[in-house]
Amino acid sequence: MAFSEKFEDALLLVAEKVDGNQYLTAIKNAFTAYMPFIIVGSFATLFNTLICSTSIGLAALIPAAASLKPAFTAINFATMSFMTIPIVFLIAMNLAKNDNLPPQLAGVAAACAYITVIPQTVAGLVDGVANSAAGLASTTLGAQGLFIGMIIAVIAEKIFARLMKFEAIKIKMPPSVPAAISQSFNTLIPILITLTITAVGGILFYLATGSYLNEWVYSVIQSPLEVIFQSPAGIIGIVIISQIFWFLGIHGGLIISPIRNPLMSAAIAANTAAVAAGSVANQPVTMGFWTFFIVAGGAGMILSLIIAIFLFSKREDHRMIAKLGAIPALCGISEPVVFGLPLVLNPTFAIPFIFNSGIATAIALLATNIGFMPCNTVDAPFGLPIMIGAFIGHGWQGVVVQLIIIAVTTLVWIPFVLMSNKQAQKEAGN
Repeated sequence: MAFSEKFEDALLLVAEKVDGNQYLTAIKNAFTAYMPFIIVGSFATLFNTLICSTSIGLAALIPAAASLKPAFTAINFATMSFMTIPIVFLIAMNLAKNDNLPPQLAGVAAACAYITVIPQTVAGLVDGVANSAAGLASTTLGAQGLFIGMIIAVIAEKIFARLMKFEAIKIKMPPSVPAAISQSFNTLIPILITLTITAVGGILFYLATGSYLNEWVYSVIQSPLEVIFQSPAGIIGIVIISQIFWFLGIHGGLIISPIRNPLMSAAIAANTAAVAAGSVANQPVTMGFWTFFIVAGGAGMILSLIIAIFLFSKREDHRMIAKLGAIPALCGISEPVVFGLPLVLNPTFAIPFIFNSGIATAIALLATNIGFMPCNTVDAPFGLPIMIGAFIGHGWQGVVVQLIIIAVTTLVWIPFVLMSNKQAQKEAGN
């Protein structure tokens, strides 16, 4: 078997394993379900600027508008700075559905289990003297708690699922008792044992290491992954891997989403927190960055291919597919062209299809690193047309960068479109 066939089979096996893995699927589904709340939270930050700012917002003209700032700050906190708790709930709930458990109870149990392993006191200064008070730090509730939250969600749900198999520890109620009450008593002891295990495990870890689990996981696992993900080599590598799966006919974005989405959620939360604290956002790679630069016009820069086909293709079949796929591509949807042309397993277009999104990533990162384009604090929703989404997230600079990306990647597609013309001529001559 040729190396290319072995490589293809290996990637297909990876995709199959990822798609069939209940843990990765639960994480992917949880972040997909929570995405609207992240977008709402980032828009609350935007509203704080547009409405409540006394220098550039509506409050400069109508001072009373500044009094709305606490409302938009509360929305941001509820969705962004509190995201770990609902994510833990959603992951456990998705796993519970797979294990035929009561999903809401499993979700609440996992959320409670997470609370048991994090510190319940907040340190601070009171009149210049170090002191502590009961409470939960925002670092444990927001993006910094995501990875330990995901781990605890899986562990707590699996402990709960295993305990629910033991009929001896369930409190049985008479048939006349309403189902909801009977279920509560059935799960009481499994929940008790689950929370006891996580709480005792968490405090033993603290006694052994001097660090709480969330602090250790963030410093050892999450923080290094965030640094790698935000680096040019890290994000370009992930983008190329995603495109290789697309080339094989598999939705690359869905394959990498269990790794990508938590890191992007942490990035947009860090950006909004930095702006709220009066600092500057410094995490470039967010979901908005991915949507409107890395896959502008569709994964693999399909809009650029469509432009190249309109300008240079002599093949009527390609031009027809391009016409059908033009409007979806303007909104970032690539499937009509990817599977209609097709680009799947098409050696003629393999190089630009796999690497163009990497080129787009490099251009957008360069624009950010030289200070031309700011990091975004607003993740505009997927599906907005070209330029509109870039403007909402990154201002006029984002529009300029997006147009440059489309122009450059169109130039990359052109030689391969011309090559396709020659292949069609040869086939017609034969």
